[in-house]
Amino acid sequence: MMPALVLASASPRRRQLLEMLGIPLLVSAADVLETPMPGEDPRAYTRRLARDKARAVPGRLVLGADTTVVLDDQLLEKPVDDADALRMLTALQGRTHTVVTAICLIADAVERVAIDETRVTFRPCSEDFLRDYIATGEPLDKAGAYGIQGWGAALVERIDGDFFGVMGLPVRLVLQLLEEAGFPYRFARCELSSPRQGSS
Repeated sequence: MMPALVLASASPRRRQLLEMLGIPLLVSAADVLETPMPGEDPRAYTRRLARDKARAVPGRLVLGADTTVVLDDQLLEKPVDDADALRMLTALQGRTHTVVTAICLIADAVERVAIDETRVTFRPCSEDFLRDYIATGEPLDKAGAYGIQGWGAALVERIDGDFFGVMGLPVRLVLQLLEEAGFPYRFARCELSSPRQGSS
């Protein structure tokens, strides 16, 4: 039987996606410094953070994840304030950027890593429109200052790739790594009402 998956993230969106699938789940947010190293490639940075988060939390089956937004090879992480959010959203207007999400699954001390890249194109919007969006408070805890699954959907013209990857957790890759680790997904797990700690 699959043990409870420990999610090393405080993201409610990642938690919701795993709960949607009925996967037995425990949440234990990792306390990891999220700062790029000098000259570190955005994709390498995202992979490193996913690994660091998974390694920071104990458990037989642990999932770490990290998401960054990349525009012209520059990282757009979580904005520090409203002005920073406006700067990011203005830069994204009418342009295509890449959302990079890396996941790391540690199963019985074996690490497996996968990465998703999805291209997102924003439609042109006025500054007033962007300010109204920022006033909702939604952008402040999200890479790139928007959430595609919320009000931020109004900013998007199209996506090329995995919608769930843009949300912060590419479901298909999670299931792939679980299967590689010997825990293939079964729909019957949806019958579980809550995870049992210490199950094996």
